[in-house]
Amino acid sequence: MTDQDTRAGFVALIGEPNAGKSTLLNRMVGAKVSIVTHKVQTTRARIRGVCMEGQSQIVFVDTPGLFRPRRRLDRAMVAAAWGGAADADIIVLLVEAHRGLTEGVQAIIDNLKDKIPSTAIVALAVNKIDKVKAETLLALTAKLNEAFPFAKTFLISAERGYGVDDLREWLAAEIPAGPWFYPEDQIADLPMRMIAAEMTREKLTLRLHEELPYQLTVETEKWEDRPDGSTRIDQVVYVARDGHKGIVLGAKGETIKAIGQQARAEIATFLDRPVHLFLTVKVRPNWLEEAERYSEMGLDFKDGD
Repeated sequence: MTDQDTRAGFVALIGEPNAGKSTLLNRMVGAKVSIVTHKVQTTRARIRGVCMEGQSQIVFVDTPGLFRPRRRLDRAMVAAAWGGAADADIIVLLVEAHRGLTEGVQAIIDNLKDKIPSTAIVALAVNKIDKVKAETLLALTAKLNEAFPFAKTFLISAERGYGVDDLREWLAAEIPAGPWFYPEDQIADLPMRMIAAEMTREKLTLRLHEELPYQLTVETEKWEDRPDGSTRIDQVVYVARDGHKGIVLGAKGETIKAIGQQARAEIATFLDRPVHLFLTVKVRPNWLEEAERYSEMGLDFKDGD
C-alpha cells in the first residue's frame, strides 16, 4: 500500500458544553479516550482519538466546549478550542436537537465566520435526534443552514450510534490524501499518564457533583510497569482550599477510597492489565494560576491572559 492509497487528516469537534463531543469521539474511536460526564466543561485538553475507516486515518481533536469565558482557565480553554478548530482539515459543529439554535450556537457560528479560513470544510451534526420529532428536526436544520453554509448536514445520536457511520464514512472520504500520522493500532496520542488522570478526574466530577466543579485537577506523578504485568500508578488530586480536601476525602476517607476503586477498575480495563492506583489529595491554593498546571492539561497559560 502506498501513500497515494491512504488518507489522513484532523477533524475538530466543536460545540457548546454538553453537546456530545466526547460521546461522539468515543463512539468513532471505539474506545474511551475522552472522558464523558453530564457536568459541563469536563474536557480540558485537546484530546485526540485516532479512528481508522478503510484506508483513511481520521484524527479527532476533541476541543473544550465553547462558552463565554470568565476566568483564566475558561479563557485558555476557549482559546484551545478555536486553535484546534483553525488547525483542523474539517470542522464538525455539534448542535443538540432539543435545544436548537441557542444564543451559544449562534455565537459559535458568528465566530466560525471570523476565526476560521473561508476555505475550511465545516459540517453540521445535529445530535440527540431521538429527543425531537421529525418536523422539528427539518425546521432546525433549515434554520442552521441559513445561518452558515455547511458543507454537509448529519442527523445523529452519538449515544445510540444513529447516523455516526455515515458521518465517519464522509469524513474518511473528505480528509486529504497522504500518509498516516500514527501506527494503525494507536488510538490516542495523549500520554497514558494523562488519560489515566482524566479517568480519575471523571470519577471525582461525577461523585462530587456541584460541590467542586472546577476546583480540582488530577496529575499522574509516578507510573511503574512491573515485571509481573501489573502497573502501579500514583496520582495527586489538587484542590484549591482546605475545605475542599475534606470533601474529596469524605468521612474516614470513604469518598476518595470509592473514587479510587472506580478509577482503578476503569484504568485497568483501558490498559488491559492489573492496576494498583494510589491517590493523594493536596491543597494547592493557586493551581488555577500556575503555568505548569496548564501545560499538564494541554492548554497554553498565555491564552488565559
